[in-house]
Amino acid sequence: MKKGKKYLQVAEKIDSTKVYSIEEACALVKETSTVKFDATIDVSFRLNVDPKYADQQLRGTIILPHGNGKTKKVLAITRKHEEAKAAGADYVGDKDMLEKIQKENWFDFDIIVATPDMMGELGKMGRLLGPKGLMPNPKTGTVSMDIAKAITEIKAGKIEYRVDKQGNIHLSIGRVSFDTAKLVDNLNVVVETLLKVRPASVKGQYVKNCVVTTTMGPSVKFTFNGR
Repeated sequence: MKKGKKYLQVAEKIDSTKVYSIEEACALVKETSTVKFDATIDVSFRLNVDPKYADQQLRGTIILPHGNGKTKKVLAITRKHEEAKAAGADYVGDKDMLEKIQKENWFDFDIIVATPDMMGELGKMGRLLGPKGLMPNPKTGTVSMDIAKAITEIKAGKIEYRVDKQGNIHLSIGRVSFDTAKLVDNLNVVVETLLKVRPASVKGQYVKNCVVTTTMGPSVKFTFNGR
């Protein structure tokens, strides 16, 4: 794809032969944003994992200390209506909300959290919710008896990570308007989490490559201790 003049200009600030520290990469990715709006900053990891093995199907959640600048609309499927509302859920209900999704094709939300007693009803909608990545799962904390805690964590900056078939993980860690220090904090938490979940069966280099990038901007390679 042909790159625009502005992209080429900012790309010159990045040494393609260099692997930057986390602090340097976070500062540089802000400086090389090419768009006028408050661009999202993403991080991508190429890992030495093979998701066809169960122990290498990395999936979980991370609470970013400063959030990632994206506000998620939460639908709470529970009978604990007042608790869910008090915790900040955007929509609260049980069977009535599930009927609304089915009958009206309503999807004005980003994530569903549910109490375990509602999973029987939600399970019937697996074919509808599953392909959209909306089915609640205990592994990601979206199925919980403590519905208020689950909602609060999401609103505070909890994000989900999941390795794809090629062994890659992609996450949003903030926006260009974030202070560099906040981006560094967020990225360090992501790195620490991925190091903790390294499968014991993985031998040799665990992280093959990692970059940060902005919407439509050039990528910046970075490294870290423990890689």
